[in-house]
Amino acid sequence: MSKLLNNILFENITHSTEDFTKHYHSTYTIGLTYKGVLKSYNSHESYDSYKYSVRINNPGEVHAGKSKDWSHVNFYPTVDVMTNLYEQIFYDKKIPFFKRHIVDNKILFMKLHNFFDSYFKNEDEILVETNLIDALSTLILTSIIYTKSYKDIFEDKKIIKNTYEYINDSIDTNFTLDNLASNVNLSKYHFLRLFKKEFGLTPHAFIINERLNRANGLIQKGYSISQASVQVGFNDQSHFSRNFKKYFGYTPSNLQKNSNIIL
Repeated sequence: MSKLLNNILFENITHSTEDFTKHYHSTYTIGLTYKGVLKSYNSHESYDSYKYSVRINNPGEVHAGKSKDWSHVNFYPTVDVMTNLYEQIFYDKKIPFFKRHIVDNKILFMKLHNFFDSYFKNEDEILVETNLIDALSTLILTSIIYTKSYKDIFEDKKIIKNTYEYINDSIDTNFTLDNLASNVNLSKYHFLRLFKKEFGLTPHAFIINERLNRANGLIQKGYSISQASVQVGFNDQSHFSRNFKKYFGYTPSNLQKNSNIIL
């Protein structure tokens, strides 16, 4: 498979009726809806992912949703993948951000469909990569709303960035509000208020999300569910599994069976 797609998660899910709690990804989410609807929302707006629409979430955007008979495909390209392609097109290394969040563009839909179809059919690498570049370059050329300088995630949100780095440096720690607030030189009251205002999640939800994102990556790399859950700080595997399904809409055992999920 193309090196561009190394360690990138794919999903091909039919008839979902799951609710998704507030969460975010450090990657992009790009997907197609074939049937049903996902009613999704973030701190700015609500929107429906309907039949034959393209759905996009930018890295770090908090979102949630409710699905009804939702059949869709998703993949989660990294910031590096999108930035490198942007640089190839414009000779400028920047991170593209896209209009929220539904794109009604039939040409783009078909190009993404062709990419997903060739990927799931395990076609020749050159065909998959050609379809990938064709689809993502069309997305970049038609749907960018703004760009940012190439920096780490949350670089423009100092409190979030410092907290993100602090948590990731010791992901299995039992964090306290005292720890988190003193790390950014704030009182607990001001830390809670500013954190939720800037990010849209409580620190506790943020920590759970980070642990689940990390565990997701470990399971894709072949770690057992128990190994992944303990390594990121979950001492109770049932608690880990419940949260995993709540955030991602499928269980860690489904991910373990096939890192490119086909349900």
